[in-house]
Amino acid sequence: MPEVRWAALATAAFLPALALDLTGAPAWLWAPLYAICYAAGGWEPGLAGLRALRERTLDVDLLMVVAALGAAAIGQFLDGALLIVIFAVSGALEAFATRRTADSVRGLLDLAPDTATRLTPGGAEERVDVSALRVGDTVFVRPGERLPADGTVREGTSDVQQAGITGEPLPVDKGPGDEVFAGTLNGTGALRVTVDRDASESVIARIVSMVEEASERKAPGQLFIERIEQRYAIGMVAATLALFAIPLALGAELTETLLRAMTFMIVASPCAVVLATMPPLLSAIATCGRNGVLVKSAAAMERLGGITRVALDKTGTLTEASARVRGIRVLPGSGLTEHEALAWAAAAERPSEHPLARAVVAAAEERGLRLEPAADFGSAPGRGVRAVVAGRTVQVGSPLALLDGATPPLKRPGEPAPPTGGGDPGRTDVANESSRRATADDAAHTATTDDPARTATTDDDARTAVDQDGPVRAAVAEVEDGGATAVAVLVDGRPAAVLAIAAPLRAGAAEAVAALGQLTGTPPVLLTGDNKRAAARLGEEVGITDIRAGLLPQDKVATVRGWEDTGERVLMVGDGVNDAPALAAAHTGVAMGRAGSALTLETADAVVVRDELAAVPSLVALSRRARRLVAQNLVIACACIGALVVWDLFGHLPLPLGVAGHEGSTVLVGLNGLRLLHTSAWPGAGRTGRRAAGSETMSGGSSHP
Repeated sequence: MPEVRWAALATAAFLPALALDLTGAPAWLWAPLYAICYAAGGWEPGLAGLRALRERTLDVDLLMVVAALGAAAIGQFLDGALLIVIFAVSGALEAFATRRTADSVRGLLDLAPDTATRLTPGGAEERVDVSALRVGDTVFVRPGERLPADGTVREGTSDVQQAGITGEPLPVDKGPGDEVFAGTLNGTGALRVTVDRDASESVIARIVSMVEEASERKAPGQLFIERIEQRYAIGMVAATLALFAIPLALGAELTETLLRAMTFMIVASPCAVVLATMPPLLSAIATCGRNGVLVKSAAAMERLGGITRVALDKTGTLTEASARVRGIRVLPGSGLTEHEALAWAAAAERPSEHPLARAVVAAAEERGLRLEPAADFGSAPGRGVRAVVAGRTVQVGSPLALLDGATPPLKRPGEPAPPTGGGDPGRTDVANESSRRATADDAAHTATTDDPARTATTDDDARTAVDQDGPVRAAVAEVEDGGATAVAVLVDGRPAAVLAIAAPLRAGAAEAVAALGQLTGTPPVLLTGDNKRAAARLGEEVGITDIRAGLLPQDKVATVRGWEDTGERVLMVGDGVNDAPALAAAHTGVAMGRAGSALTLETADAVVVRDELAAVPSLVALSRRARRLVAQNLVIACACIGALVVWDLFGHLPLPLGVAGHEGSTVLVGLNGLRLLHTSAWPGAGRTGRRAAGSETMSGGSSHP
């Protein structure tokens, strides 16, 4: 980017020139370096300012260039060069941030594939550009492919990973009649999808549009600053010209009059005001960086301290991004311990790549369980996996799908322990052997769907089943009532256990929520695409009572804008692509960095790199302290500038004294702002009481040995 290159050149020339000038080196050594600094850092804002003059607008950047040239005209080369470098670097940072955000927005569109497999009326396949798809077309989506368009499933069943759109932490089962979105990842099954929207109207395209639109909505908030800049620039130029022209017209000596006018321009220049604002904010940014938080600009740091309401996403923000086994319910009569039930399940799940399967295997590995190889592995979308382990047939997956027709649990005398090595597994037929891997996700449980109608239906089905199968269905219902995904484990056709799988709460989430409420005086709000029951359960755990569930990206934006329109200054905290529009629409956005999408990280004003939710209230508290220091510095800077200007106007201010006063106030406010660099400046709010992730237990059985 040219802005970065010119700013780098200006800085590179200024630093050695400054050293040579202060050490008393001859002018022929430092003067050319100052000239390079002036030219490299000043030509672009100067040219832009001249163009603005054609439109009858006086740009403050042009004013700074004029002030720098005026300082140089009376021999104050260092003052002028410092002005040039400050504005060149700030302009480069702004251009860099804008470029990165634009690139990220364009990159989001790459989630959707460029081509699609369209089915002709005769059933033949043809490869076409996504832009050629029309509403009503039927596309064929193979396992592992991304969906090319928004539409409705016509044939087939599969699990679809759509966390980036809806925020749901786990893949969602899709079948005929279900809605799917462009850019989401198809899982284990093949789908025939009827296109419902053109590519330009897809949810992913609308997310990009909303990010750009919301970013532009912030511009009116900058109009006040621009009006102040205009008035200050016009007033300063008018005063300088008057201070030069009026005495000259009254017969004053030219050199003395010019010297007074240039002195006025130097002491009235806003260097001290600029530095009064920047050191506290930049020091706060540096302190945040040492504590795992990246704040992208001084303006963002300043805005963070002004928030009045906090909105939090659920998945990946209040909870961790990956699922874990939260509990194990061993069924009466199975004759197994928790470790034995988990070992059977993990051995069968190990060949699968499904997120729930990885959670089961990870839980077994954490406990140091030895797993036998699985033979005759097979999977079926919406049902789960089936494999032969140590001569026993093990099924793991959807409770409603697997428990139908299952033999009630019965303890068998002499039943062997779970596999620990060796064994000569036999073979058995595997249902839906053509599928490559399972979706162990429960098609009925409500922890992974945001469709209220499906939630109500599956709830009723589960309650009816409880009456029929007693303890088995009761265990499933208890797991789901706890906001987790229920996964059934069958050994030789008999229900053996029910696993509870969920994304665990982040360490310190409840404390962070409480701290944010204390800082803003308003309880935080939960905005999530997940279902109401799972959201309500999480809200109880972290202390959030205002819960907005089942929200698509546009719903989150509408909610945030509704608050903003009433005068609230909203802090949005999220991590997924679906959170990006709300982050852009909010007064300030903070992204969780480890699992955050590229667009979210670029759209947010700050990124919590270490994924510590407790850092968010600390960040807000530090921003408020920085704002207080900025206010102090502005008072000091304005008082010094005002005193020097009055002295110059109504007395005789020697140029060296004027420069000393001007630079002295600059140093004073700079040192005051640097106080935030100290280690103790990072607030302790929200950092206490952290809980270890995954330590929760269930009343029916602990997930730990």
